[in-house]
Amino acid sequence: FEMVDLLIFRENTEGLYSGIENYDERLDIADTISRITRSGCQRILEFAFDYAERTGRKQITLVHKANILKKAGAMFLDIGRETAARYPNIEVNDRIIDNMSMQLVMYPERYDCIVTTNLFGDILSDLCAGLVGGLGVVAGANIGTECAIFEAVHGSAPDIAGQQKANPTALIRTGEMMPRHLGEMKAADVLKAELTAVYSEGQVLTPDVGGSASTDEFAAYLANRVSTKLK
Repeated sequence: FEMVDLLIFRENTEGLYSGIENYDERLDIADTISRITRSGCQRILEFAFDYAERTGRKQITLVHKANILKKAGAMFLDIGRETAARYPNIEVNDRIIDNMSMQLVMYPERYDCIVTTNLFGDILSDLCAGLVGGLGVVAGANIGTECAIFEAVHGSAPDIAGQQKANPTALIRTGEMMPRHLGEMKAADVLKAELTAVYSEGQVLTPDVGGSASTDEFAAYLANRVSTKLK
């Protein structure tokens, strides 16, 4: 898909990934508790709205399942609406998770920022990666109150290690997110603009996205362009 520039804000400590599970051997029943707290919802929602405002994003979509999860889902949605009231310059809407999945594969260009709970965010992030070329071209970050960790979304791909086939775009985009987080906007903006230009031109790309360049060739070509612009 073209004209897609999506950000997903995923709560990363609660919900079905809270680690609260039980197995009753006698009855052969397994339970997993989805625990959502007001403080956890407020933390991810306030971060998402603040980030959107600081970076000029115009729209946030709250993704939930409040029609079925009438306690946990409704609480997330209610806090999302409370938070939205403090950001009048940002357009806010909400979508039920199943409808959101359909909307993303049909009209991804209509969406800007998505904020959601842990499980839904885990699923949607991979879905959205598929819209723009796969896990090899998308970056992620775990943002805490004291520190932040930036990483490529994909794994280590040991099956192609040393073969110069790997696409470094995900790590490069991570390298754009980190200076932006630190307030180094010029470096981040130049890196983003030049990476976008390299893809638009289509001259030096790795095989997974239709090119014939090696990992080092792609990285060196982009690094030279960025270096020239930052001088």
